[in-house]
Amino acid sequence: MHLHQHQPEITYLKNYTKPAFSVESLNLRFDLGEEHTLVTAKSVMHRNKDAQDADLVLDGHQLKLISVVLNGEKLTEKNYQRSDETLRISNVPDKFILEIVTEIKPQENTALCGLYKANNIYCTQCEAEGFRRITYFFDRPDVLTSFTTTITADKKRYPVLLSNGNLIAEENLADGRHLVTWEDPFKKPCYLFALVAGDLDCLEDHFVTKSGRKVTLQIFVDKGNLDKSQHGMDCIKKAMAWDEQAYGREYDLDIFMVVAINDFNMGAMENKGLNIFNAKYILANSKVATDLDYQNVLRVVGHEYFHNWSGNRVTCRDWFQLSLKEGLTIFREQGFMEDMTSEAVARIEEVRYLRGRQFIEDAGPFAHSVRPESYVAIDNFYTATIYNKGSEVIRMQRTLLGKEKFRQAMDLYFARFDGQAVTIEDFVKCMEEVSGRDFTQLRRWYSQAGTPTLTIQYHYDIAQHKFTMTVEQYCSATPGQPEKLPFHMPLAMGLLDSKGKNMPLQLSNQNKPIDGDTFVLEIREPKHIFEFVNVKEQPVPAFLRGFSAPVKLKVNYSDKELLFLLQYETDGYARWDAGQQLACRIMLQMIKDHQAKKPLAFDKQYGDALKQVLHDQQIDDAFKAELLILPSENYISEMLEEIDVDAVHHVHDFVSKELAQYLKDELYKIYHQQNQVTEYKVDTASMAARRLKNICLGYLMQLPDEKSQTECLKQFKDANNMTDKLSALAGIVNKIWPEREKAINEFYEEWKHDSLVMDKWLSLQATSEVPGVLSQVKSLVQHPAFNIKNPNKVYALIGGFTVNNLAYFHDASGAGYEFLADQVITLDNLNPQVAARMIEPLTRWKRYDKIRQNLMRKQLERILQIKGLSKNVYELVTKSLV
Repeated sequence: MHLHQHQPEITYLKNYTKPAFSVESLNLRFDLGEEHTLVTAKSVMHRNKDAQDADLVLDGHQLKLISVVLNGEKLTEKNYQRSDETLRISNVPDKFILEIVTEIKPQENTALCGLYKANNIYCTQCEAEGFRRITYFFDRPDVLTSFTTTITADKKRYPVLLSNGNLIAEENLADGRHLVTWEDPFKKPCYLFALVAGDLDCLEDHFVTKSGRKVTLQIFVDKGNLDKSQHGMDCIKKAMAWDEQAYGREYDLDIFMVVAINDFNMGAMENKGLNIFNAKYILANSKVATDLDYQNVLRVVGHEYFHNWSGNRVTCRDWFQLSLKEGLTIFREQGFMEDMTSEAVARIEEVRYLRGRQFIEDAGPFAHSVRPESYVAIDNFYTATIYNKGSEVIRMQRTLLGKEKFRQAMDLYFARFDGQAVTIEDFVKCMEEVSGRDFTQLRRWYSQAGTPTLTIQYHYDIAQHKFTMTVEQYCSATPGQPEKLPFHMPLAMGLLDSKGKNMPLQLSNQNKPIDGDTFVLEIREPKHIFEFVNVKEQPVPAFLRGFSAPVKLKVNYSDKELLFLLQYETDGYARWDAGQQLACRIMLQMIKDHQAKKPLAFDKQYGDALKQVLHDQQIDDAFKAELLILPSENYISEMLEEIDVDAVHHVHDFVSKELAQYLKDELYKIYHQQNQVTEYKVDTASMAARRLKNICLGYLMQLPDEKSQTECLKQFKDANNMTDKLSALAGIVNKIWPEREKAINEFYEEWKHDSLVMDKWLSLQATSEVPGVLSQVKSLVQHPAFNIKNPNKVYALIGGFTVNNLAYFHDASGAGYEFLADQVITLDNLNPQVAARMIEPLTRWKRYDKIRQNLMRKQLERILQIKGLSKNVYELVTKSLV
């Protein structure tokens, strides 16, 4: 194996040391120029008590140092030492004023990290380690200071100059430039610093807090995008009101600003008072945005706003504690979405994402705990494990404490640690202190990687009216963790009688039945046996209601019991999961049959169950839509010991087509009913109706008849909203027929002026099931609608093909692997964060057959030989090749 020319340093949690210096204040001045930008950073510092390092060591990356002045005296190169990543100044006094001037070139910064310029807008992204690209400073989250930021720029080109906090000064300068000064009254780490400069439109509104304070709300967008800003503004106000009601958290500044940026690595960034958003997650109107876009705006706006307390006011001590802010804020975001939409459907979507992303992470070469022990590139740890599994661990604590005690613990957490950088341990201690519980064992979720499997067996004794269940937990080895200790988790369950009603639940060691229909069992040991008494008839058990723990569940259900749960279960998640389990069971058997060259037979029992769902007037449209969606090819693949992409795709396609034929009458009926609605509304009920209608259309387009094609073309031409337009185009793009290219070109000509709509256009073609899709993707890389420097374009086209088009990406020729490696190599020179995100499909090479393994490994080794490979990509490639 070719080794990296300069192996990057590994950072370990065990080596954490407190900062040697504190920064009382930081005064920044940015002189924005077309050739370069001068940054003057003037800080007041003092040495901390018991400091281990006598020298002042500051972080810096790719900076041109102009000058260093210490207490008014200009230093020479004899007074300091520089490396690629640090500036070291020896013999500094215990208290001093330091002024550093650096020169940077934002217009050449394609990494979109630090201060960069894209589309004539200056913008920052400092999390996790971007501030060191601006000036020399302590680029770590446990150094909090007061920021004052002055910006000067050409007034005509950049009339809008923004930073954190409150605007305290404005001035027109003699040379056509202007100056503004922002002051943030709250101390913060440098990763929360933000600056934006450009010629932008602004939508302004206000929100009155529960204590009566009037807060100015502003959304800044590119010229011409104001008509896409109102939904984002409405979402901000919903989030502010919800956080006051749900957590008692009130906004703390006089102004809250959001800026929409087209070129942005992340979804959005929670910089104090100045949130910077990927335009994809803030701009929306019915012409350009789908219902999913509307939901995503609500979700991401909520997430970034909630960070004001869970991340900004209380931040993390070091990056190993990242889930302290991200897991907690995902948890808060999920509660918000459950309240704003349908609780059951929101929970299903959360679980689908977790199982489709985080479970795969846990089963791969990058499996890591919610609090990792080490990293090479911290950017690689913005993962589903940190975010979504971290959220599930908090949800388990709420389940074990109850909502009232949990809220008390959250109040204590915010009150005790306001203005501090803290650890996950500090958070859990608040839970323990309020409840009087010991969560020592529960903390293993933070230190142990992997997804535990719960195996449940049960037996009903008709003579004694006793229901006995045995629960065993097991977690497979993960890299660096061969042995796992038992986890502590809640298992929510219920028993249904023959009519589908919840039965009273009473454990044998209790005197009376519990209150309510759901019982929460606490699982701590490798094996438990629970006995329920006074069970009057043979029950059907429902396990893991609400997805009460992030585990895989193995239960010896019969098909009949799964069908019963699909029909009668009262918990939305568990009911949906019964259908998913049944579909998986059917498809996994079909995969075996296909591999054995046996003819495939459609399971009519499953078809009848879905037919019953479609006829059931008691099921709302949103939930009905979820029940109709088959488990994805990715999800099915993960259940196989060796992934057979061809068999998985063949079976998935077969079941889809058979279901379409079996349910044809019901699908047409629902489609026509829903399609009669002509007025476009953005509310939960209308969105649900459109989703159900378009899922029906997706199935109908699997039929070989002209009727469905005619319906689809009509919807494409007549649609008065992007949801219906795009759903119809998806059906058209997945068929080989004369209308395909015509529709693709028509859509392009109509929407080529809108970058975000073009991302959807690219993605649809990348995920098409039409043969020759790789050639199409390669041609689109050269298309004017694509720009490899724009992360959204990369995620839509390259990510769409490699992640969501399994059969064609994993073509036995290996052409898909070579294509991805080519793109990763190109991207690594431009934007290592995006390159690292793209490489993941190659890194799971061990899950496939020997031929594909060799082809994938060859491309990974080719990437590793590239001179100057980023530490982001290097870390992922080397870990996967072990």
